Amino acid sequence: MNALTKRRSLIVLLVLVAITLGYLALDSAADNGSAYRASTAVTVIAICLALIKVRLIFREFMQVKNAPTVLRRLTDLWVLLIGATLLGSYFLGLAVH
Repeated sequence: MNALTKRRSLIVLLVLVAITLGYLALDSAADNGSAYRASTAVTVIAICLALIKVRLIFREFMQVKNAPTVLRRLTDLWVLLIGATLLGSYFLGLAVH
């Protein structure tokens, strides 16, 4: 592992930590006293942040960035499919409820 790779990994790790801390701040800001209440905006943002983190982990720590183009595209498609499924089921649940 050369110096550039170590530096890039450190930067990605710091971005992942920042996303996690951002979510925690968002979550505590959405807290209504001591009673938690589901908020559509918070839920959608949390899902999107999780998907960003998954893509970063795929690319940087699972070495997909050096993989063939087909594998890179398939992992991106997987992230989009999971995101659409999660958001779709959430909004469908809201509509049914």
